Amino acid sequence: MPGGRLTQQERQQIALGLADGLAYAEIARRLDRPTSTVTREVMRNGGPTAYRADLAHRATEHRAHRRRQTTPQGAEAPAQAHGRDAEAVRAYEETFTTVLIQSGLPRMMARVLVCLYTTDAGSLTASELVQRLQVSPATISKSVAFLESQGLVRRERDERRRERYVVDDDVMYQSMMASARGTAQLGEIARQGVGVLGPGTMAATRLENTARFVDFVSESIVRAAEQAREVLHTKPRTPPDSTG
Repeated sequence: MPGGRLTQQERQQIALGLADGLAYAEIARRLDRPTSTVTREVMRNGGPTAYRADLAHRATEHRAHRRRQTTPQGAEAPAQAHGRDAEAVRAYEETFTTVLIQSGLPRMMARVLVCLYTTDAGSLTASELVQRLQVSPATISKSVAFLESQGLVRRERDERRRERYVVDDDVMYQSMMASARGTAQLGEIARQGVGVLGPGTMAATRLENTARFVDFVSESIVRAAEQAREVLHTKPRTPPDSTG
């Protein structure tokens, strides 16, 4: 199985496969690459509907050049806990960030959230985030303020009185509930239009059907989130060796 970075020709094959409606696994099989490689490549370069081989290739070269510029000569990647592959972790974080961006989260906020989410402790100080993401303290402050306003991050003080930014196990539950509230509000607005446009008219009927659909979806999200909430608090059965 070939290793290393994808070639421009391979990226063109990925683009053709996406155009033909092939699944990532089938594209990967044809390239003799892991499915995760193809998935990561597509998701961090626009997603399946916007992927362009030439743009993806240039973006990859730009990222590699930028890393060379920001990494001091002779510096090595920091050691990863539990024997993790540093390159695989970095690539996964890029993929995770891209997915969050495509879901509507601003890029810098997505980077901060992913950084917190992939940290075993689930929390970092501002200086730790600055060091990890190579951005200014002001950028971190702005990003955290936004995430906090969305209920995705909270602040706490550690034993040294340092402010830490924390992503809770419940963050996805809170996010789903916020989504449900937003969806329910859309239903309320749609239903208001029925009275304004006149019951029985085509426009009012369209809005009433929309409101009924949105109500059902919102209630389903709330019900599913409540039923599955305990899954977010499942702990590892066997704690990993921290010295691995």
